[in-house]
Amino acid sequence: MTARRARSARAPGNRRGFALLIVLWTLVLLSLLVTHLSATGRSEARIASNYASNAQAEAQADGAVFEAAFHVINGEWAPDGKDRQLQLAKGVVGLRLLSESGKVNPNIASTDLMASLLRVLGEDPGQASALASAIADWREPGDQPRPDGAKAPQYRAAGLDHGPPGSPFESLDELGRVLGMTPQLLAALRPHLTLFQFGDPDPSIADPVVLQAMKQMPGQVGQPIFPPGLTAGLQTMTIIAEAHSNSGGLFTRRAVLRVGPAFERGFQILVWDGPGG
Repeated sequence: MTARRARSARAPGNRRGFALLIVLWTLVLLSLLVTHLSATGRSEARIASNYASNAQAEAQADGAVFEAAFHVINGEWAPDGKDRQLQLAKGVVGLRLLSESGKVNPNIASTDLMASLLRVLGEDPGQASALASAIADWREPGDQPRPDGAKAPQYRAAGLDHGPPGSPFESLDELGRVLGMTPQLLAALRPHLTLFQFGDPDPSIADPVVLQAMKQMPGQVGQPIFPPGLTAGLQTMTIIAEAHSNSGGLFTRRAVLRVGPAFERGFQILVWDGPGG
């Protein structure tokens, strides 16, 4: 009897202790839940703020591209590669305008010019000639390759599952599929190439590599491929706009515009790239 009374006396205390433990664990779990929700909320708010800042920077970069185009149309600016800056109410935009007229267009360049450019970049003369011919064979219709060029049989013999389409290049990246082209060589070529030039490069604004290639090739360069009346008053340029918003946003727009009186707004957008584009 005495033992039963002792156990009965201890039982309420045990129950109270167990209840207190449950309450403490519940408080801990609630605290962890609140902390997690608070952290998640702060993270989501931070992400939303970053999106808003970058969107603001994107809008500023886009507006700066159009403003630069209007400065060119009005004769106030030229695509001379100089660094310019626009101070806006909610940020600043750095601008560079680069003419495409001093670059080589692989869709229309002669094999002599392409081979000369490849030699200036360090290619062996024989390899430069073969690659220049393969580039021409890629863009031109027909099944018969040039003497040192490449059509479908040469691609198959090299173990490649593709061949030249016989149509103009749609992007500079497509040059990477030409037989004999390497990623390293394409990276070296890319700054000197464009798909938007009407004829041979303009020597007055060509970069030193292109200018050297032009001087070392036989024959005449600098002659328009298209009739002068078709290209009169037109110029093509790349505009790079890097916007920094006051709220910390960052966005870079790269656009290629053709400017001239033939267009309703005074210009035509050819390329409109964002980051990574």
